[in-house]
Amino acid sequence: MTVASASPYGTLPASSPAASRKPVSLPRLREMHAQGDKITMLTAYDATFAAVADAAGVECILVGDSLGMVCQGLSSTVGVTLEAMRHHTECVARGLRRAQATAWLIADLPFGSYHESKEQALRSAAVLMQAGAHMVKLEGGGWTTETVRFLVERGIPVCAHLGLTPQTVHALGGYRVQGRSDEAAAALKAQAHALQDAGADMLVLEMVPAALSAALTKELTHCPTIGIGAGVGTAGQVLVLHDMLGMNLGKMPKFVHNFMTEAHSVQGAMQAYVQAVKQQRFPVDALHAW
Repeated sequence: MTVASASPYGTLPASSPAASRKPVSLPRLREMHAQGDKITMLTAYDATFAAVADAAGVECILVGDSLGMVCQGLSSTVGVTLEAMRHHTECVARGLRRAQATAWLIADLPFGSYHESKEQALRSAAVLMQAGAHMVKLEGGGWTTETVRFLVERGIPVCAHLGLTPQTVHALGGYRVQGRSDEAAAALKAQAHALQDAGADMLVLEMVPAALSAALTKELTHCPTIGIGAGVGTAGQVLVLHDMLGMNLGKMPKFVHNFMTEAHSVQGAMQAYVQAVKQQRFPVDALHAW
């Protein structure tokens, strides 16, 4: 007999990815990584879209500081405050709870909220964890390694972020691919290994050459990589929600695919994204990577 699961956004059939999925946890993410099951992640900034993404089978929901650009109309993520991140994290967490969702919730530590000291990072992370996050994400390598270790030792799961780090876009000279030269690639690899050794449980690689991302993914044995503009060889993929729905206030990045063109609903577009990532049909290196 087919049993449907309840959702405030309609009845999900038993075949729906959310109908039979185990709750996503750190052990579950590690299990997926070990089995070669691609991890799917989308951003969300409010209760409704978070619940719909979960119903579509997305394993990880990221409350990204990209909200500054897609929700607040800022030109970069630099102006996003910790209070804004707390507010949107609470909204997403409420939506997931109301929908009895199973997704893993990650929240960005915004610019200036962890740069001063490890203690500042802990206070900021505590704000987001108390708002409902299961994990926090911070950008950069090198100086962040000890901050990651400090947070992990205190029971806060951390997702690191290397390659193009939007919070330092002005220092990088724009939204440019990172790790192209042998020297830059070696530095990125060294930072990634140091972050894994410090206890990072996940690593976003943004706008990193596909060959470098694939090689690094194989080297990192217990820290799954999540790519965005980093090729199909990463352990999982993430996109900004508005981008993958074809809504963007500026130029659409090369690494984005508009999943609404082949779907009849937002949830259908998200399901198409999940299936494409799982089946390694997205991204296509020749189209979406460097």
